[in-house]
This record gives sequence, structure tokens and C-alpha cells, in this order.
Amino acid sequence: MSGQQFMRDIGGSGVAASAVGLGTWAIGGWMWGGTDEAESISAIHASLDAGVTLIDTAPAYGLGRSEEIVGKALAGRRDKAVIATKCGLVWHTNKGRHFFDQDGKPVHRYLGRDAIFHEIEESLRRLRTDYIDLYITHWQDPTTPIGETMRALEDLKTSGKIRAIGASNVGTDELRDYISVGGLDAIQERFSMIDRDIEADLLPLTRANGIATLSYSSLALGLLSGAIGPGRVFSGDDQRRDNPRFSAANREKTLAFADAIRPVADRHSASIAQTVIAWTLAQPGVTFALCGARNAAQALDNARAGTIRLDADDQTAIDTAISAIMTDMDR
Repeated sequence: MSGQQFMRDIGGSGVAASAVGLGTWAIGGWMWGGTDEAESISAIHASLDAGVTLIDTAPAYGLGRSEEIVGKALAGRRDKAVIATKCGLVWHTNKGRHFFDQDGKPVHRYLGRDAIFHEIEESLRRLRTDYIDLYITHWQDPTTPIGETMRALEDLKTSGKIRAIGASNVGTDELRDYISVGGLDAIQERFSMIDRDIEADLLPLTRANGIATLSYSSLALGLLSGAIGPGRVFSGDDQRRDNPRFSAANREKTLAFADAIRPVADRHSASIAQTVIAWTLAQPGVTFALCGARNAAQALDNARAGTIRLDADDQTAIDTAISAIMTDMDR
């Protein structure tokens, strides 16, 4: 692969990672119609070979399955990866607030100190490592003060078990509480061309406070990849099967959008997905773009986006296409 991945800092932690990250929710299988371990490991290896260092996972992705696969894939290559994983969605206790059931087990949102110290040991075991580069609160727990959560995370940082602290799926008030306590290096939030709410509230706060932002669903669950036509059928527990965003009408709109930005993609010898990811990384305040991949080919395609630099004319052309085609999409 030609070109050089560009690297960015995770807030003030001193940890740097590739701007394009590999998201491994689909690798866990849950809500994605299952998983293929060999293909998943190939995707992780291909990402590393292409210069992608940021690997994002979570215990909740298949009740530990994603972390286990990441751990297997990184055996002998741990030093090449910046691992981000999470805490706060638990199934070993009923404390906190019930969130959902997975594989017959109730999963709760709980960020008490006892659970965090339990979860870190489980994640270290599954990931086959003795430290986590970025440890993120997955969903916020209304039953535990943020100050208590942060004290536990700071203690893990002091002990060397984590290197940076993040929070995901936060509201504006919650982010302000994290900032007031101090020590937050990153947030991870849904952001894409059709999910831009954080531009108005969270991103101004992160930019003002030197906090990195990791976007997830950067391709809107693949809708923006330019590869999902109206005839695609989603099976099993794939979350896209009954999602109104994946209606035939919306898929037609995204294919028309892909045609509209194809001249930009062609100028960079890039795919539509690569162009969309590059646009995401060019947005003010967006530090990293997490992109899922279930095989080596998808991983390499995503990785190439981390070498593309869009100019002002490119961004204007893409923004025009977004406004013309995608603002009235079904949600």
C-alpha cells in the first residue's frame, strides 16, 4: 500500500496512534450475524501490516469474544498495536442500571470501582496483555458519580494497567463533569456524514480542552461505503435487517451520493469508503475514525483512507453532495 499513515495524539496522554482505527464490534459477531475467527484475525493482521495501530474493542462485543480474537491476533505483535477497550457494561453483577440482554444474560451499565477493577483483569486476560493503552467507559452509569469512576481509572493508570482514559456515549453535562474531575484524554462517539450532532455540543468542548475524539460508525454501519445496494439482504441478528436507515430508498440515495463524490475519489485513486473516511478525519475536532472490517480486504481498504489528504476543493465538493442528497434520509 502506498502512502504513509498519519498519526495523532490521544489527548495529553503521550500515547499516539494511527488516525484510522480498526473497530472490532463486528468481529465479536453479536448483532452482526456471527463471526469467522480466521477471517477476523486476518483483518487485524492486515491492518497492522498497513500501518494501522489503533485497535478498538470492548467486552460487550460478543461477551468477550471480540477481545479474545484480538488477543489471539496480537500474539507476538502486541508492541505494534494501541489497544482501546472499555468498561461499564457488565454481566457479572446486577448493580447499576439494566441495559439489555445478550445470549440470555442481563447486561447492566455500571461503573463502580469494584466492577472496573474486575473488568480490567478480565480484559487483560482475554487480550493477553498486561496493559491497555486507552481504557474507555463504554456507556454512562447514572447510579455512580463520575468522580468515583475517574478515581478508579486514575488508580489503574498509576498502577500501569492503563495508559489513557476515555469516555463513550456521553452527554454534554457528563462530559463537563469528566472535564471538571480532570484526566480525561478522549471521547468515543457516533459520528459520520449523516450523524453530526456532536459538532454542536461535544466537539467544541473537546477542542477547548485538548481531548481527542474517536468517531465510531464512521461509515454509518456500512451504509456510506458505496457497496450496499438495494438488493442486499441482512440475515440472522444483523442489526441492519430492520433498521429504517437501511431502507431501499436510503440505499438508493447513498448510491447516488457515491456517484456524486466519485470524481473526488478518482482524483485520489480512492474508493468511496476511503473518501468518506478521509472526509471524516478532516472534520474539526475528529481525531480518529474507527472503521469495522471482517476480512483482510476490508481492512486494507479502510487503512488506505489514513494516507489520503483532501484539499479544500475536495471537501467543498463532498459537502455539496451531502447537502444535495443525504439531508432527508430516513432515520
